[in-house]
Amino acid sequence: MKAEIGIIGGSGLYSMPGFEAREELRLETPWGEPSDAYLLGELNGRNVAFLARHGRGHRISPTELNFRANIWGFKTLGVDWLMSLSAVGSLKEEHRPLDFVIPDQFFDRTRHRADTFFGGGLVAHISFSDPVCDELADVLYRASTAVGVRTKKGGTYLCMEGPAFSTRAESNVYRSWGMDVIGMTNLQEAKLAREAEICYATVAMVTDYDCWHPDHDAVTVNDIIANLMKNADNAAKVVSAAVKLIPAECHAKAKSALAHALITQPGAVPAEAKEKLALLVSKYLG
Repeated sequence: MKAEIGIIGGSGLYSMPGFEAREELRLETPWGEPSDAYLLGELNGRNVAFLARHGRGHRISPTELNFRANIWGFKTLGVDWLMSLSAVGSLKEEHRPLDFVIPDQFFDRTRHRADTFFGGGLVAHISFSDPVCDELADVLYRASTAVGVRTKKGGTYLCMEGPAFSTRAESNVYRSWGMDVIGMTNLQEAKLAREAEICYATVAMVTDYDCWHPDHDAVTVNDIIANLMKNADNAAKVVSAAVKLIPAECHAKAKSALAHALITQPGAVPAEAKEKLALLVSKYLG
């Protein structure tokens, strides 16, 4: 079974109302195993693939995530649209716990992660000035507001390494930079989705004010889990509403992201690299 729409989320979303899981599919990729099996089924008449980012039971830390395998799996399944749902801390008073933010920018503060499919003799430089598909972001914003979730469209998601939360000094520096929310996962997903020519957008679900706030100066896992559970119902409603609004065909710029990104001369590409990346580059290199 192929899927046109992909969903990356936490545990619980695969049992969202209306999602009929028909198949569990474990994929092998050139990059190893994805976080879990892909759950394939229908939601509001659309073929959907769901992946639990951290594995069911939340077994994989942000730094340990195999981002390349996860995105490659969605590409293998034929996904054109990829919605990513993740918990974040707020770096602005206006983004309150239980609010959603649909960011349009990312800022990278990670250190230990693979975030490209390319190398090994094949070089590509994607355009990433606008890292989110605006068409999909607009769909998610409309869906969020339609189901009554207080949502902001636009803003910057700072992606930190983790797994520890920020120090107060770090949190205040990020605030001084004008960052909106802070999380640990979505920057790599966005980069790899762009290389895979998949339209990608994030629903950042605020669980806390990080440690900068005088009334929230010590972020705890218990606090975050409590708000995660409250956000889960809203997330399921947003996804269901968004699936109805996503166009049948994708004409966003992301769909041709590699058209002018491959810089290696075709004759100089090693056969091994060409074979390994055929899923992405065969239409350009033959």
